[in-house]
Amino acid sequence: MFRVADLGCGVGISGDGYAGHGLEVVGFDTDPEAARWYPYEFREADMLEVDLGGFDLVHVGAPCQRWSDMTKCRPGLAGRYPDLITPMRPRLEAWGGPYVIENVEGAPLDPRRTTRLCGRMFGKPLYRHRLIETGGGLVIPPLLHPPHDMPASRAGHWEPGTVMSIAGHIAPIAMARELMGVTRYIPREYLVEAAPAYYLAYVAAHAMAFLSRAAA
Repeated sequence: MFRVADLGCGVGISGDGYAGHGLEVVGFDTDPEAARWYPYEFREADMLEVDLGGFDLVHVGAPCQRWSDMTKCRPGLAGRYPDLITPMRPRLEAWGGPYVIENVEGAPLDPRRTTRLCGRMFGKPLYRHRLIETGGGLVIPPLLHPPHDMPASRAGHWEPGTVMSIAGHIAPIAMARELMGVTRYIPREYLVEAAPAYYLAYVAAHAMAFLSRAAA
């Protein structure tokens, strides 16, 4: 079985996408509270210090607050959050294997190797853009992006006939979990920071094919 280092794993929503395709997931995070909800092997560690030896794939889910729209609304707030992507990329390239960096629009990802995903691409009434940069030979093909032709609700104020914004004090929480591809209990505060599990399931399908070809 191929092993994935899930760096900045949080509560494992990205890990769910990889595990669903038969990959063995090991999570690393500095938040010990996340371990309560993480369903795979968990190790408390800084992603910049993790030994990547023994892993076949690395997923980097660095904190997104530095580049998020919510942070941009408050001058000076973004600078309080670290940029872990810039120092992480050289470590990934030195390691040499296939990797994935997932983050929000505005994050310092390489546009030459980056694909944008949206809930509409998966038939979901969700406008949640996430960027996926890949390296080490792994390529994720782009998907057709359907138009945003439904009105979006304000964060925390969903109304029938609108697209839910997974942000703030979201409600109804059961609907939010479904739109995020989550089938287990996850606290609201972790849910709003994640990429939907099916985004990473799409990535995982291509990663699994890539790893299988390389091992053949």
